[in-house]
Amino acid sequence: MDTFTLAATSFTIALSLFITGKMDRLQKSFAVLCLTVFISQAAAFLKGLIAAGFWNHLEHLGLLAIPPAVVFFSRMLTRNESFLSKGSATVVSLISVAGAVSQFTPLGTRSGFHLSLIAYICMVLGVCYFSLLYHVNRLSPSTEKRRLSYLLFACSAAAFICLVDLSAYLGYHFAPLSGLVLSALLYFTLLIVAYPQLSELHHFFVRALVIVVSTLTGAAIIYLVSFFFSGSPPSFTSVFMMSFLIIISITPVKMMLKNMFNALYPESKDVFTSLYEFDEKLEKEKALMLAEMAPVFAHEIRNPLGSIKGAAQCLQSEAATEEQGQLLKVIIEEVNRLNTVVSQFLDYARPASSKIRSRDINAIVLRTISIIAANRMTGNVAIFQELQEGLPQVDIDEQQLLQVMINISLNAIEAMPRGGDLTYKTSQIQTGKGPAVDISIQDTGNGIRPENLKDIFKPFYTTKESGVGLGLAICRRIIREHGGSIRVKSIAGQGSIFFIQLGARE
Repeated sequence: MDTFTLAATSFTIALSLFITGKMDRLQKSFAVLCLTVFISQAAAFLKGLIAAGFWNHLEHLGLLAIPPAVVFFSRMLTRNESFLSKGSATVVSLISVAGAVSQFTPLGTRSGFHLSLIAYICMVLGVCYFSLLYHVNRLSPSTEKRRLSYLLFACSAAAFICLVDLSAYLGYHFAPLSGLVLSALLYFTLLIVAYPQLSELHHFFVRALVIVVSTLTGAAIIYLVSFFFSGSPPSFTSVFMMSFLIIISITPVKMMLKNMFNALYPESKDVFTSLYEFDEKLEKEKALMLAEMAPVFAHEIRNPLGSIKGAAQCLQSEAATEEQGQLLKVIIEEVNRLNTVVSQFLDYARPASSKIRSRDINAIVLRTISIIAANRMTGNVAIFQELQEGLPQVDIDEQQLLQVMINISLNAIEAMPRGGDLTYKTSQIQTGKGPAVDISIQDTGNGIRPENLKDIFKPFYTTKESGVGLGLAICRRIIREHGGSIRVKSIAGQGSIFFIQLGARE
């Protein structure tokens, strides 16, 4: 089972890389390495079930292909900047070819031939390890150095654990672990190779934790089902390995079936959409439809509104009585209000053209404070600021973020009709996606009732008598378009705090 696990894992990883169709040389070299591991381990597994002659030769050929593949992958991983040269790859390839030929001679039938191959592979792996170590030591502090250091540590840990299997030669017998450990190492290397956006150790831990929890859950289900139906379930190790293979195979198999179905049935694209994702998909479709309809809707409303306003202004100048003048004034004010509603609806519905630039968040907060301080509504409101110095730059549209903070600030001032405190804070935080900047805007106003809290970001939801209910919906849309998040905490009668979180540069 240990050998089968490694064979299946290496094949799954190679398949997942090949079917993406977007591999660079590094990913191709790793896929080839996984294929050589698959060939050797699949043959080793099958020779125990079928006549050993052919499979024994195939296993040796697979093992002999591993060293050249490892050297080539190491050169790609270090960008040809280590002490491994093309000459080194050529020498290793020639040795492997000589070994492939010799296995069909009397030399290949000797009992020590297989052990010699293992020693040869271990020696090449050791050289490649020190080549990577040499390369990492020469790198200046960077994300690449950190990622490759994690790989070095993983290789060292895997090598140490695999030594347990060698204890069998000393008379100690433990459950075989090398297949499972090397499978985990291949998967970890896949994360390093295929996902350069993962830069922090906790990113890898979270990924590994998801795999482990999913595997344990699957193993528990298989174990319980086996126990229920047969009464004598297999060993938990076998079930765990089986579950691990299922978990890591789901994505590549799904991708392969998706490509096949898309080729055969182009109209079946939704077949692989999870039922839990349909709501999100429908929301996106509604948003696109709204964006297309909004300009037409606004045009058809604004034209008659303009005519009504123009006619009312003309009649207002010729009003015979003061009462008629007041009625016409009401018409003009209501037309202006409807124009405002249409403008806000357009702001919410249509995607705004962003001018993303690297900006200092503190500077934008200070600009917000200066605009709010000049507002006549802030007569009894005291404004405070607690801005952390040395914050990283954030890629944002300054005007859009300014719009968000001014909108939230004006809402906060309206919530403090008898005055209060308005506080702005900034700080740097760490998230699962890397460094981020947190902005909080806190007031000591009326607060938001718990039953209303969950709806405040919904379009057209408002508790104000004259409100449209699009202000906070627009704020959330802007922040989401910037890849950030916005949330609120509030206690009725004590005040509210709005938190804005935006990803920052490293």
